Amino acid sequence: MSRLVTLLTDYGTLDSYVAEVKAAVLASAPQAQLVDISHDVPPGDVRAGQYLLARTWHRFPAGTVHLVIVDPGVGTARRPLAGSGGGHLFVGPDNGLFAGLPAESQWVVITASPGASATFHGRDVFAPAAARLAAGADLHRLGSPTTAPTGGALPVPRWDGAGWVGEVIYVDRFGTLVTNLPASAVEPGVRIVAADRDVGPLLRTFGDVAPGHLVAFDGSGGTIEIAVRNGNAARLLGIGVGATVRA
Repeated sequence: MSRLVTLLTDYGTLDSYVAEVKAAVLASAPQAQLVDISHDVPPGDVRAGQYLLARTWHRFPAGTVHLVIVDPGVGTARRPLAGSGGGHLFVGPDNGLFAGLPAESQWVVITASPGASATFHGRDVFAPAAARLAAGADLHRLGSPTTAPTGGALPVPRWDGAGWVGEVIYVDRFGTLVTNLPASAVEPGVRIVAADRDVGPLLRTFGDVAPGHLVAFDGSGGTIEIAVRNGNAARLLGIGVGATVRA
């Protein structure tokens, strides 16, 4: 049996950590197909990891194993989890990464090897668990059943009587501000305001404004994004995750 295994980490690519995790998966599941989602999650940024997982997992075929390692609490009492939900499988630390996954998901606490490194559960705990799932092992053979993951779902916008109020939930490598405001909820002509800066009405793409100008558009994830054509909106506006955005 061969399954896709996605990898989402904050390890970066300068060190050997990603290669060691992949080696641990392939050692037990040599037929597994490994797909990198990203290894550039800001170090220890659980919320960014949660956003990237929420954006991507459902785009893969049913049966995919998602190995997610953003683990600032490695070696502490936080639970090492494996779960199934929505036809997919998930492995990683219980620190908020999995909040917001299907409510009917089932979870187990992974039984770790006694020789596992206290500082590299990605290689010694999570990768072997993902490999077992990729090879067809039943979820409940990996550990003991447990309760749902801790942490809250990503924030949602609210209506304040005059318009929608949301916030920036992610900043990509281009400095684009990704908000939680669904573009479908915004009436034509309504102006977007980010941290008291008038960005303008919702447009289609970057090319709808001149270079160096702000633009709000319907992003590829279905929510409003704010960018600067050929520039960096986060830097220009001096804001980041958590900043208020109104429509």
